[in-house]
Amino acid sequence: MWLVVGLGNPGSKYARNRHNVGFRVVDELARRHGLAAWKSGGKLGGTTTSGMLATPAGRVKATLLKPMEYMNLSGFAVQKTAAFHDVDVAHICVVHDEIDLDFGTLRVKVGGGHGGHNGLRSMIEQLGDNAFTRVRWGVGKPGPNAGTASGGDPRAAAGDKNVAGWVLADFPSAQDAEVERLIGVAADAVEMILGRGTTAAMNEFNKTNGSSLAPRARA
Repeated sequence: MWLVVGLGNPGSKYARNRHNVGFRVVDELARRHGLAAWKSGGKLGGTTTSGMLATPAGRVKATLLKPMEYMNLSGFAVQKTAAFHDVDVAHICVVHDEIDLDFGTLRVKVGGGHGGHNGLRSMIEQLGDNAFTRVRWGVGKPGPNAGTASGGDPRAAAGDKNVAGWVLADFPSAQDAEVERLIGVAADAVEMILGRGTTAAMNEFNKTNGSSLAPRARA
């Protein structure tokens, strides 16, 4: 049993923000695998759907979660849902935006710090552990070359004050097609993690910046 977490903020005004790519990836997983409609978790603090996901190594049982208490409180819903479904930290996979990766770059990683990401910070605090798997979806930073990891501005690496506004803004419409493609690729990465493990997923998805990958064909 796996718990797949998509990080984001609830509400229509945030739906297409850079910060909400996690929500969009788990929505894609629910759609492509025909899972039941999302339901409120009540005391769990998030919306969930559960079922069998087809992976490169066969079908795997998983619960998908979208925390609904805003990004900096995400860990509460993750901890409660993991406890409810008896999922250990090693079987939690989280999809999140990553400003330290250029736009379009996808990376699979196990463990590590939060890197200033409030959703990851909350997860680590509430789980008391950082050994979960991450699918890091690069959105880059603001600056003269917006979308690159540094934003083309040395100040960005030191914590540019515009970073919060950047991740809480929508992707420009010119990037819509690329965003949709990368959502599909990130969903493929989750399937690989669940089916063949994190090492196989890292070998497959970390060898490229994501530009040469296409989502697997679906019926």
